[in-house]
Amino acid sequence: MGGAKKPTAANKDKSAGSKDTKKSKKDKGESGPKKAEITVQVNEQQAMKIIQNSKVVTVQDLARQTGVKISAANAFLKNSAIKGTVKRVGGYSGHHLYQAVSS
Repeated sequence: MGGAKKPTAANKDKSAGSKDTKKSKKDKGESGPKKAEITVQVNEQQAMKIIQNSKVVTVQDLARQTGVKISAANAFLKNSAIKGTVKRVGGYSGHHLYQAVSS
């Protein structure tokens, strides 16, 4: 009854051209430059000063005040908790409160 339509001459040219461009995009992606790995570290002295001057601090507060990403501030606070320089005093579901350990 029905069948596939026969492509017109204009559509034939378009489909032939798009196949070639797809191949060239693949080649470009494989041989393109690789992204550089970026590491951001928190200035420990500045961060500890902020933590000691605050009653409690969250990851978001520390990130905003030190000017780093939340993931970098979170890593710093987790490492500091392991070292024993700060302790987690509350919070839930990733929104933890940290406090400096009194010496």
